[in-house]
Amino acid sequence: MNLYKVVTKSPKLFGKNCLSADLECVTYSAIRKFYISKKCENEKKNKTEESPLKKLLNDSASFQDVNVQNQEQQWATLPYVQGTKIRKQGDYFAEKPKKDPRESSIILFPGQGTQFVGMAKDLMKFPMAQDLFDLASYILKYDLLKLCLEGPKEKLDQTKYCQPAILVSSLAAIERLKEERPNAIENCVATAGFSLGEITALIFAGAIGFERGLRLVQIRGEAMQLASETYKGGMVTVMYGPDSKLNEACVKAKEWAVDKGDPFPECRVANYLYPHCKVVAGSESALDYIEKSAKEYNLRKIRRLPVSGGFHSDLMQPALEPFRKALNKLEINDPVVGVYSNVDGKKYKDAEHIRKQLPKQIVKPVKWEQLLHTLYERSQGEYFPRTFECGPGTSLRAILKQVNTKACVTYFNIEV
Repeated sequence: MNLYKVVTKSPKLFGKNCLSADLECVTYSAIRKFYISKKCENEKKNKTEESPLKKLLNDSASFQDVNVQNQEQQWATLPYVQGTKIRKQGDYFAEKPKKDPRESSIILFPGQGTQFVGMAKDLMKFPMAQDLFDLASYILKYDLLKLCLEGPKEKLDQTKYCQPAILVSSLAAIERLKEERPNAIENCVATAGFSLGEITALIFAGAIGFERGLRLVQIRGEAMQLASETYKGGMVTVMYGPDSKLNEACVKAKEWAVDKGDPFPECRVANYLYPHCKVVAGSESALDYIEKSAKEYNLRKIRRLPVSGGFHSDLMQPALEPFRKALNKLEINDPVVGVYSNVDGKKYKDAEHIRKQLPKQIVKPVKWEQLLHTLYERSQGEYFPRTFECGPGTSLRAILKQVNTKACVTYFNIEV
């Protein structure tokens, strides 16, 4: 793994305080020696089975500055003289004179459910994308690239694995975009991501460093997986019309779940996608009621989603505190390009706003339709910026087309 290249050529991904030492001390041989040392190998062999969430939360203490114990550890700290100003990911977006909107860009990142076996294959011809996966595998303690390329699908679809996989694939797609369309990065005026993709957007905008962001997503995925196992639930996509009674259906479904004895009765809108299309999350009995009673409430079409839990609802309450605890240990910077929140569809004001708002996303609905209206609001006759979806799939394009057809005309997908 070319860690030297990652450290020296992409400090913007790691934040300001992630690493610290003189550049002269950091040599490729030291990096390589540390990375494959017998000590690391022996520790890996002697590790007992991880106790999932507790282990991750304990490890999250690594968000704090690392005290260097010996010279070999210096590769893991900043390879610059103390006081050197480090360019972050978002430094591309220093204030510039207003340009033709057609030359500007908006970058979107997808969320969970877009993963597929074979993703990231098209990115391997870009060296920095390879290095991102190498570093991610080292942090996560498993071969993330192999999981993306080869599966198995059953493992990749698990929340605790697919969230880091989508995050790293999306950021690797940014490396491809930098190579093929550098102006799209330099002229980016805003970014957003669906659910998990919001954290990807915050990393891209320089608010969170790559390493810390990846660990945060690891904790998020593990906590949501455990919450799903604690309170069984799921999600359904609902197509409805003006005469439909979706809210009433959700109320009655929750009452039905109470009568059926669900441990945590729940039924509510979890994703606002586009006009007449929402995703409902709920406990098992509640969703059964929605599916069987669709005609009674004039619901046009219902489709069960292949997810393991009722995300963005109160069924995720057990995941809220672990995520907040991990986030509070994290250094957050003011984003240097506008990042829009899933919770209310509005732009984050500063780092403190991110710290308070981001945890709410786990138990609150994703207001993606409202976010798109805010993001693409333009005066009459004004052109729209180009839109780039970076990550697996093209799900965000389909939604954008329903919400704003004109903005979708200049949409591009950066394939993974």
